[in-house]
Amino acid sequence: MRSREQFHSELKELDNDIIRLAKRANKGLKESIDALFNQDINLAKNIVNDDKLIDKEEAAINDKVILLIAKQQPVATDLRRLIIALRIVTDIERMGDNAKNIAKSTIRLGSHYQTELPMELLTMRDTTLIMLETAISAFQNEDISVAQKLAEMDDKVDKLYKQVVTDMLSKTAINSEQIQYVMQIAFCARYIERFADHITNIGESILFLVKGEIVDLND
Repeated sequence: MRSREQFHSELKELDNDIIRLAKRANKGLKESIDALFNQDINLAKNIVNDDKLIDKEEAAINDKVILLIAKQQPVATDLRRLIIALRIVTDIERMGDNAKNIAKSTIRLGSHYQTELPMELLTMRDTTLIMLETAISAFQNEDISVAQKLAEMDDKVDKLYKQVVTDMLSKTAINSEQIQYVMQIAFCARYIERFADHITNIGESILFLVKGEIVDLND
């Protein structure tokens, strides 16, 4: 009985680790766009360095999951929960990579470009952060109705991404000298869009955990 209680305690600790990692990724995305808009190169460099912490925490969680599987030899729902944990932390790590890539674009652009940034990037960022908070809530409560809301929010991010790319292409047509700026901003929009896609992956993982069914929220 004690072993079972300990196992559930370790599962709870694992959930808390995942939530902390998701919040670190949340911070990375928020600050990366702040750095871009404020031309804050030092902040961008800090974000690149902080991504290494996300990588280390992902590895630590993976090790913890593998150890639990080896010690407890779980089956059925318990095994599914641990496999889902591995999937979710992989998505969070890749979210961190996207925040890091935005920071790298900020560094490449430097602190002297004069062109006004598309405000849609802020809307994309804010919508994506709400998505992540929604995913965290769905994960904590194993609430599939909340997880399913991610699809609609992801559609909004996708539409904004397409709008930014279209606008950037029109700028290139008018002024070919802006191509470096256009490329980096289009990349940033893509990184936010990919960040959001990984959140929908987490939603799919939650649905699979609760219902045992594979659902595609990226359709």
